[in-house]
Amino acid sequence: MMMRLLAPFPIAFALIAAAPATDWSQVARPTAKGAYVFGNPAAPVKLVEYGSYTCSHCADFANESAPVLKGQMIKAGKVSLEYRHLIRDPADLGAAILARCAGPRGFGAAHAMVFATQATWLPKVAAYQQVNPSIDQQPLVKQARLYADAGGLTAAMRTRGLTPRQINACFADKAGIDRITAMTSDAPVEVRSTPTFYLDGELQQPMGWSQFEPVLRAKSAK
Repeated sequence: MMMRLLAPFPIAFALIAAAPATDWSQVARPTAKGAYVFGNPAAPVKLVEYGSYTCSHCADFANESAPVLKGQMIKAGKVSLEYRHLIRDPADLGAAILARCAGPRGFGAAHAMVFATQATWLPKVAAYQQVNPSIDQQPLVKQARLYADAGGLTAAMRTRGLTPRQINACFADKAGIDRITAMTSDAPVEVRSTPTFYLDGELQQPMGWSQFEPVLRAKSAK
């Protein structure tokens, strides 16, 4: 007697869509000491920068490196960048207070904007200082606010959503300002200029992005 073979029951397979990869370039987390870490905290390559918003070399590095460092290496989670303020002058402090006033969710964009527009706001600060030579007799935070206003940074932050009340509160936040300036006083003795970089804990020789890129690529490829 021949047995009839039954067709197998169709098996329904659930199609599970792969979770989208995290865009680590959009992540900025504050450290216990007040610095900000861009990217994956568990990234295999860790870069630390001591920088200043009034430093032209820092702006050059930030602007030139952005497409690869932020747009590729940090985005993919291979490299993290911890930015530590090395305050050089009151205008630098004012820019730092405003950039951080946006909070963790807004710091990355504010930080990039300050460097991207440095060539616009910094000359306004210099011009204001020239016609107001007695400004250095004001308290440090008062100078910082006056320079931020004169350079147009305060207005720029308002267009990004910060209210006058929020901005006033940030300039009145003594504990927050102390965290910013403490990064300068706590910097290692070998940090004498900006930008200064540490790559996986090792101090790097001063170099621009064109020299630094191959070093980072070699590190992140391991």
